[in-house]
Amino acid sequence: MIISVLLLLISCNDKKSEATAPAFLLSESQMVEVMTDVQIIENAINHRKGKGYQTAKLKTKGFDAIFSHYGITDSIFMENLDYYNDNPVMMKRVMDSVNANFKRMQK
Repeated sequence: MIISVLLLLISCNDKKSEATAPAFLLSESQMVEVMTDVQIIENAINHRKGKGYQTAKLKTKGFDAIFSHYGITDSIFMENLDYYNDNPVMMKRVMDSVNANFKRMQK
């Protein structure tokens, strides 16, 4: 689901100039790692939500764990997400790598 939203944001992006990099810029490889983990949490939440479980605490704990693991905050993540969304070529590479990670995990 998050991949669909991100791709929609990329395709709707009309900005011609590159955005200013955030103060704490995650490299593309770091962004791939974070986005892969975010997608895992999102999938777990959607799976449990589909079975009628409450997911608010899972989402909070999951994202807190991801951000703690990578030494970032939610605001740093959002600034980086905005930056990558404002740079569609880079974001496409990130999302292509995230998708490749999931294909490897499925095997």
